[in-house]
Amino acid sequence: MIDKTVADVASAVAGIEDGSTVMIGGFGRAGQPVELIDALISNGASDLTIVNNNAGNGDTGLAALLATGRVRRIVCSFPRQSDSWVFDELYRSGRIELELVPQGNLAERIRAAGAGIGAFFSPTGVGTALAEGKEHREIDGRTYVLEHPIRADYALISARAADRWGNLVYRETARNFGPIMAAAATTTIVQVDEIVPLGSIDPETVVTPGLYVDRVVAVGERRWLKDGVFVGGTDLEGRPLEKEEQR
Repeated sequence: MIDKTVADVASAVAGIEDGSTVMIGGFGRAGQPVELIDALISNGASDLTIVNNNAGNGDTGLAALLATGRVRRIVCSFPRQSDSWVFDELYRSGRIELELVPQGNLAERIRAAGAGIGAFFSPTGVGTALAEGKEHREIDGRTYVLEHPIRADYALISARAADRWGNLVYRETARNFGPIMAAAATTTIVQVDEIVPLGSIDPETVVTPGLYVDRVVAVGERRWLKDGVFVGGTDLEGRPLEKEEQR
């Protein structure tokens, strides 16, 4: 009997070792697997390379992981925003390496890893510092640069629900990088709101097949998401949002 469910988040992240490359889903806070990140912090693994769209928000989730000093390098497309002060401080003091990748290239490089593509040519970044040192090629009169896949030892992603086989359905835009990261990692670990009985998910709604998933843990309702609205953190102007405990 195939059963990929595990009892708790600590069991889910067990075995992530020092020096691992870890993809973490999410677009800002949307789709960020906060509970798995907290478990990774407790796990204690260090010298990590993190692949994410952003470089953390506020003081929780990915930002909290960065604050531990256990991340040596981050690969992302959007490292700076109004509440990315943890990354800003680390980068300015030389305590974290940054590989900046245009967002489309980031997504395609991850997707390419899952699809078994050796490399691809992209026009994005041509003429900028991001293309320096990369192979250039003219195709139909346009200049492209060669981009290589991004693979990971582990992917931590968030979905709305799963069955015990690891078939996943997502919550709207919280899907973002989840499906491509699930296919691009050696071990994919997923947190979900709930684990549902086998056969209760309409196969037409499965976005990530269980083939790409190794471990699933149910975390219940997220403490930072109430009725589809984020709580905690700051707004775009840096003003504190309403705290969870104040509701």
